[in-house]
Amino acid sequence: MKKGLLLFSLFIIFSTAGFGQEIPFTESDETDSLIVDSLEVAVAEEEMMYKEDTADYVYHYLPAEIEYIPGDDHPQVIADRLSCLERNIPLVYNEKIHAFINYFTVKDREYTKLMIKRRNLYFPIFERYLAKYGLPDELKYLSIIESGLNPRAVSRVRAVGLWQFMSATGRYYGLNNNWYIDERMDPEKATDAACRYLRDLHRMFNDWELALAAYNTGPGNVRKAIRRSGYKQTFWQIYPHLPRETRSYVPQFVAIIYTMNHLDDHNFSDEGEERLVRADTLHVNTFLNFETFASLTGTCLEDLQRLNPSVQRNAIPETGKTFTMLVPETAKKVLVGNRLAILDSASKVGKKELEMLAKTTEGSTYGRDRIVYKVRSGDVLGSIAMRHGVRVADIKKWNNLSSNTIRTGQRLSIWTRQSKKTKSSTTSPVVASTKMRGSKTYVVQPGDTLWDITRKFDGLTIEKIKALNKLNNNKIQPGQKLVIGI
Repeated sequence: MKKGLLLFSLFIIFSTAGFGQEIPFTESDETDSLIVDSLEVAVAEEEMMYKEDTADYVYHYLPAEIEYIPGDDHPQVIADRLSCLERNIPLVYNEKIHAFINYFTVKDREYTKLMIKRRNLYFPIFERYLAKYGLPDELKYLSIIESGLNPRAVSRVRAVGLWQFMSATGRYYGLNNNWYIDERMDPEKATDAACRYLRDLHRMFNDWELALAAYNTGPGNVRKAIRRSGYKQTFWQIYPHLPRETRSYVPQFVAIIYTMNHLDDHNFSDEGEERLVRADTLHVNTFLNFETFASLTGTCLEDLQRLNPSVQRNAIPETGKTFTMLVPETAKKVLVGNRLAILDSASKVGKKELEMLAKTTEGSTYGRDRIVYKVRSGDVLGSIAMRHGVRVADIKKWNNLSSNTIRTGQRLSIWTRQSKKTKSSTTSPVVASTKMRGSKTYVVQPGDTLWDITRKFDGLTIEKIKALNKLNNNKIQPGQKLVIGI
């Protein structure tokens, strides 16, 4: 799962609230949006401290808080503590791990305090699924490194959720996402998918450190590092050949396990914990507007958002399938007496406006089918967009492109809106073929190339198609009629 994200990367949190727009994950603690741009400097400083003086304890004083912060514990003390914590995943000790331990316990204590407050929101879910798949319980700490225990976390490369799934990997493990719902933000579904992915990676490498590295950078990059190392078989042996971000990933994981299990030794006090309201399930099979539902049940809109982080637009779409949402217990009690009227009202307000917005919003996938287009020589975004009946801005949004630059061989996700007639015509080239003025024709389908069309008809070549249709190049567009025979 190539994500380009660690704990210290920028979490792009949805920042615009309101009807029809993506919902922010609001937190009272301002440190949730803290961006640490100087991590490398901080780690370098910590490593220097480690090298210069590993014999003495260093105490840091914060006069404003009147607290002492034990820092830079003796290396042997930390090594012994890690060895006592080690179960299924190696918890080695070295200067890089020491540096990250100092980061969590000294330099960014506010972040650690936030994780202490949030852990009981999601750790019970993690523990349940890890046990279900027979995975090490220690893996529950990985989400702290991935997302800061924020189900709405979105990285700069669009990795999403508690477990930071990219769209393609998420779909492979059954996490769908569209304009209305992103299941990568569903704590239960995403955790189940993450456990299956971690299980598969461990089966692939038979080593937990390598599996964790592969979770961050993808199994292909880990295999490449193994080859470049001369086929060494451990994380620390292939360490110099891994991407820079991944070299920090496993040490951060070890450091956060140490930190969360030795809070008292570093003077972290219990400052309470974040909680969700007591909730019950509600099965919905029609459109439901959160704001209307909250108003009619006397509940808080923010509670609905926090209970259902996968819902992106303050509304559940009507898809013909049943959606299981969480609602405050107080709302469930109100529904007992007036269920039909409340759900009927919540199913009508704003439905048409949202559907129109879903169809026109830049980058929306609502009501569209995904295809993968491989960029060919001479392609530009404009021609690709025209060929598939979409906008350049849509393609850039779908593929997280910051410019119009594309390269030959690059694969682009394109979401096309196909009519029923077009969908039925793709099942067979014969259906799309018609007689016109004595000629046999073929209607170009989304994603078709001249090479694709030649493979559908015996004896047909690219040169013949170009000659019959007087084409000067290989560019064709969906809906275009091509003569393929006389």
